[in-house]
Amino acid sequence: MLLPDKGLVGALLSRYRTLESQVLADPGDPTVRRRFEDTAYTLCVLMGQRTAREAVQEAERYVLRRRARRRADAP
Repeated sequence: MLLPDKGLVGALLSRYRTLESQVLADPGDPTVRRRFEDTAYTLCVLMGQRTAREAVQEAERYVLRRRARRRADAP
């Protein structure tokens, strides 16, 4: 099974959180809203989830698991 790149998932999570705060600050800005929705959709596709909330939660777990595994493998 192919897994998404941890760096890409981490970057998308960071972008999602940034855009989320921008949408909350200015909900009427269509450009920010569109970027936020595009990022949420990309997370849904990468993480195999139907909703943005589920995708974000799964992405956070995925990144944490990969970090923990990398630490465990370190000499």
